[in-house]
Amino acid sequence: MKRLLAAILAVSFLVAVAAPFAMAHSGRTNSSGCHTNKKTGEYHCH
Repeated sequence: MKRLLAAILAVSFLVAVAAPFAMAHSGRTNSSGCHTNKKTGEYHCH
């Protein structure tokens, strides 16, 4: 039980530390949930 709790705490800590580095980007999506990245020209969906 202690190992499970330690694992849950470790994962929670890693998620909390990594969350600020996850960056969203601006850009409107079309009706399919897709758009073109103006900087790279890449078309992708969310």
